[in-house]
Amino acid sequence: MEHGSQVKGGCKTGRRDFLTLMTGLGCGMIVGHPAGLWAQTTRRISIATGGMGGVYFPMGGAIAAVISKHLPNVEATAEVTAASVDNCKLVEAKQSDLGIVMGDVAYDAFAGTGKFKKKLSLRNIAVLYPGLLHVVTLEGKGIKNIADMKGKTISSGAPGSGTEIMALRILEVNGINPEKDVRRDRLGASESAGALKDGKIDAYFWTGGVPTASVLDLACSPGVKMCVIQHGDCIEKVTSKYGPVYYSATIPKGIYSGVTEDVPVAAVGNILVVRQDMDEKLVYDILTTMFDRKDELAAVHKEAEGFSVKNAATGSPIPYHKGAQKYYKEKGIEVMA
Repeated sequence: MEHGSQVKGGCKTGRRDFLTLMTGLGCGMIVGHPAGLWAQTTRRISIATGGMGGVYFPMGGAIAAVISKHLPNVEATAEVTAASVDNCKLVEAKQSDLGIVMGDVAYDAFAGTGKFKKKLSLRNIAVLYPGLLHVVTLEGKGIKNIADMKGKTISSGAPGSGTEIMALRILEVNGINPEKDVRRDRLGASESAGALKDGKIDAYFWTGGVPTASVLDLACSPGVKMCVIQHGDCIEKVTSKYGPVYYSATIPKGIYSGVTEDVPVAAVGNILVVRQDMDEKLVYDILTTMFDRKDELAAVHKEAEGFSVKNAATGSPIPYHKGAQKYYKEKGIEVMA
């Protein structure tokens, strides 16, 4: 048989004729059965998350699974990304439909400042959970506070991540020039933990939920005595310069092996963003599905246990999408428009 040909009844049909024939048959099917065809149309959406070792990826995966399972004719997938900054750009460019983003990055994207040269048309649909800044080191590295990082080799987070932005700001308000006073790698959560364990760096920054899997693994590694450095005392300085997007939080003692006291740290809300022009009904349906299936989200990651309508509607640094406004209003809550 000739490549690209179909044979039927001894006649040879060229590829172009075959495609024309199938197009005609397809059109006939659409005309003859429009309702059945459109009823089966699946809308595919993607969620921009983060690296494999953080919270964004499993959280985004859980949200995608719940949407795909319970929202008719919608199939969602979670995509591995460099996290917050890239997620804002991916959603703006319509390469992703939703993105999990740190609140300070969302604030910059909405205002067109920092890493963003213009204002992006992003809107929030939910505050998912707080992201706590982990400053991780090991005993014997000589780092008891942020100022002690001067002259050390550190990881400030993956390029394009909210962790990197937050880390650079914390270093700056503590009198450390990130370009001159430290040797700086730019690694994600898992890569940073591995580099610290292997002696390639002295400390690293990571912003995520508590507990974070890669930090847990590091703390439980044989022969490792991990420390988390407090920096809660510099929140006032950083918010006075960069806006009210950070707040005080605590990494509780015992959450990681070797952390024997509560650690005061800076925190930022992690929010779920979409484009301003995303379909209102789809946004409304996504929120309904997420809240109705909260138990399934919590089964994947502990952070989802605190997921609630009240928390999701509180503390957003940017306005909410119209579909989200409708959802929260029906629950008796007015959100930023």
